[in-house]
Amino acid sequence: MANEIRIRCKNNGKTIAMPLGCSVKDVHERLQIQMNHGPVCASINNKVQGMNYRFYNSKDVELLDLTSVSGMRTYTHTLFFVLAKAVEDTFPDGRLIIGAPVCRGYYCELYIGRKIEPQDVSIIRQRMQEIVEADMPIHRIQCPIEEAIQIFRQRGMESKAQLLESQGNLYSYYYQLGQSIDFFYSCLLTSTGQIHLFDLIPLDEGMLLRVPSRKIPSQLEPLEPQEKKLAVFREYHRWQHIMGVRNAGEVNAAIRAGRASEIINVAEALQERKLHMMTDEIVERGAKLVLIAGPSSSGKTTTSKRLAIQMMACGLHPYTLSTDNYFVNRVDTPLDENGDYDFECIEAMDTAFFRQQMNQLLDGQEVELPRYDFPSGERKFEGKRLHIGPDDVIILEGNHALNPILSEQIPDNKKYRIYVSTLTTIALDDHNYVPTEDIRVLRRLLRDFRYRGYTALDTLRRYPSVTRGEEKWIFPFQETADATFNSALLYELNVIREQVMPILEQVDEREPEYSEASRLRKFLRYFTPVPARQVPPTSLLREFAGGSSFKY
Repeated sequence: MANEIRIRCKNNGKTIAMPLGCSVKDVHERLQIQMNHGPVCASINNKVQGMNYRFYNSKDVELLDLTSVSGMRTYTHTLFFVLAKAVEDTFPDGRLIIGAPVCRGYYCELYIGRKIEPQDVSIIRQRMQEIVEADMPIHRIQCPIEEAIQIFRQRGMESKAQLLESQGNLYSYYYQLGQSIDFFYSCLLTSTGQIHLFDLIPLDEGMLLRVPSRKIPSQLEPLEPQEKKLAVFREYHRWQHIMGVRNAGEVNAAIRAGRASEIINVAEALQERKLHMMTDEIVERGAKLVLIAGPSSSGKTTTSKRLAIQMMACGLHPYTLSTDNYFVNRVDTPLDENGDYDFECIEAMDTAFFRQQMNQLLDGQEVELPRYDFPSGERKFEGKRLHIGPDDVIILEGNHALNPILSEQIPDNKKYRIYVSTLTTIALDDHNYVPTEDIRVLRRLLRDFRYRGYTALDTLRRYPSVTRGEEKWIFPFQETADATFNSALLYELNVIREQVMPILEQVDEREPEYSEASRLRKFLRYFTPVPARQVPPTSLLREFAGGSSFKY
C-alpha cells in the first residue's frame, strides 16, 4: 500500500508493515520486544536516533537499551538536561558547567556568586527528583540555525550560541523541557519519567552527578576516589580561564580571530612545563626506573621521548625500554573467553623475568635485553646488553607499567610512576563535555590509517576489545601514579578534523560501525579547522598526525 512502509527489525529478524510517519516508539509497541532497560533509542540504518524519530521510508531498525553505549549516552545526556533545568529553577542566575567523567560520575561546577554548600546540592537534587516524577515530555525542535543562535543568546547561553555559530548548517535544533531549552549533540529520552536512577552529591568545590552502571543499569556506578585525576582537570581549567578558551565555541572564535598560533604555543608549553616538573621530581627522588603507562593512543611513546630529552638536559642518561619485549612466547600466552590469545592481560608478560632483569640492573649488573619478535611470536636475544651507571635512568613504557605485579620486588624509592592519558579539559559547551575516549579513538584512527594500513572500519571494529582490556588492566592503577601527564591538547581536534573526516567517510552505511563513524563526523564538525603545518614537529600530536621529529 502507498501509505505503508516496511520496517526490518534486527532485534528479532522480523519485517513488519507500518503506516507512513510512524515513530520508533510505535514500532516498538507493535513488535512488543521485551527489554529490561529500554529501549531508550534506536539504530536506524546504523545511525542512532531518538524514540520519537518518524519513518517516511522503509528502514532497518535495532532497538537499543541502557547496556549499549548509545543507550547510556542518551540516558546520561537526558540527565544532564534535567540537572540543567533544576539549576535554572533553583538558581536562575547560576552557571552550570558539566565536566568530564571522574570518580565514576560527572564532575559539575556551579557558579552562583559564592561557594556552594551541601544544602545547595540537596536542593538541586530534590528539584531533579520532582522533574523526574512529573514525567515531563522532552521536545526536539528544529529551526533555522540563526533562530537557534538568537534564542540561546537571548537566554544568556553564550557557549551554545558560539558552538552553533561554528557550524555552516542552514538548520539546527534544540531541546525543550517545560520552559527550559538546551542543546545536546546526541538524542535524548522522550520524557523525564524514563530516568529511573541517579544521584547528586557534593564533591570538592562542586558536585558529582552519579549515573547507572552500563553493565548493571539497576545500580549506580560505584564511587571511585580519583583525586589526582580531578586535580589535573582543575589545573588545566585554571589555564583555560586565563586564556579565555574553555569550550569549543571560544576556541573556534579565537582561531577565527587569528589566535591559533597562540593557543598552540601555550598548549605545548603547558605540556613541556609538566614534563620539566616531573623530571625535577625524578632527580630529587633519585629514581632509577621510570614507569609510564596509559591507555591506547594516549601518547605514551612521545611522552617517553620528550621526558628523555628533559632528563638529558638535567645531566641524566635515559635508556628507554618497552614492556612489549617481555611478552611470553605466543604458545604460552593465555587465551580469552573466545579462545583467542589475550595479549592484554598481565599473564601475557613474563613478569618474573622482567623483575629479575630490573633488579640485576639496579644492583649494577649487566644484562642481555630481550626482543619480542611479533611475526614469530618468540622472544629473541641478539646480543644487546645494558649496564646502568650512576647517571643512568631506565624509562619503561607500556600498558602494564603501573601494575604492581610487574615491579613489586623493586624498592619504591627507586621507582617513579607516570600515568599518561587524554584527560580532555575542553568542552563543546557548558553542558556537553568532550569524551576522553573520543580523543583517543580519533588519534588511533589516524595512526592506524597512516602507519598500519588499517581502515576506519578495522579500527572501530577492534576498539571495543581494546577498551575492555583497559578497564581491567590500566585504569585501576591510574591513582597509584606519582604524576599524571595530560596528553590532551587544547587545539588538537581542530587539527585532526580535516585529516580524520575522509577516513571516517569510508565506512559503509551497511556496517554496524557506521553508527559510530557518523557520530564522530558530526562531533568533528563543531571544530574550526587548523592546518597541521602549524603544529610543532616535537608535539605529541605528531605521533598520530605525522611529521614528527622523533623516530617511532
